[in-house]
Amino acid sequence: MQLNLTKPICFFDLETTGINITKDRIVEISILKVFPNGTEESKTWLVNPEMVIPDEVIAIHGVSNERVANEPTFKVLAKDIYNMIKDSDLGGFNSNRFDIPLLAEEMLRAGIDFDMKSTLAVDVQTIFHKMEQRTLSAAYKFYCDESLENAHSAEADTKATYEVLKAQLDRYDDLENDTKFLAEFSSRKKFADFAGFIAYNKEGVECFSFGKHKGKLVTEVLEKEPGYFGWLLNADFPLYTKKVLTAIKLRSFNNKLG
Repeated sequence: MQLNLTKPICFFDLETTGINITKDRIVEISILKVFPNGTEESKTWLVNPEMVIPDEVIAIHGVSNERVANEPTFKVLAKDIYNMIKDSDLGGFNSNRFDIPLLAEEMLRAGIDFDMKSTLAVDVQTIFHKMEQRTLSAAYKFYCDESLENAHSAEADTKATYEVLKAQLDRYDDLENDTKFLAEFSSRKKFADFAGFIAYNKEGVECFSFGKHKGKLVTEVLEKEPGYFGWLLNADFPLYTKKVLTAIKLRSFNNKLG
């Protein structure tokens, strides 16, 4: 089954120096862009992370420090990568919890105002886990009846993710061939930021999901305790979380002026 698209969707996968969204960096990124007419465009970049890749991580994805030593940094590649994805929805495997948040951090560090407000995100892993509870290699075998060669290679994982989603649509009648439906189906709890520090309550209003102010409205906390905002901006929180907090504070300030 081919995807029913109203705009392009970019399936992508990252290989990184680790799993800390705030501190770790991308060492390889592969993007497979699928257009509504069915045509495809793919690109893979090796990235110099400007930090040492730990041996235990190299053992997983095979991208060594020597391989990326002379490659461009993400800051150099950021505009090309952004230009490829800016008009598209995004798809990946565990992308909502890892790849998209880490990509957002890298984009913001590179000075690109990355935002997901008009972008849908389809997480194939979430669909898979809701249906079968397996890894990507098992998903590829289960849905496509093929063995995934070169697992943890960004390019191989990206192509496998795309093939698995198409096979999921063939297999499950209750999955709609619609990016918005798939994005909603593959989402978990609704958060205003990627890292999950700011959640939406039942009324759709932002509230803190951690710490001493857990469950409290962000606007109320920032108004009653102004110093908390400064602490958050200076603490070790993801850049995108800080961006969302700043936007909430500015919106509240503008509402008062209005």
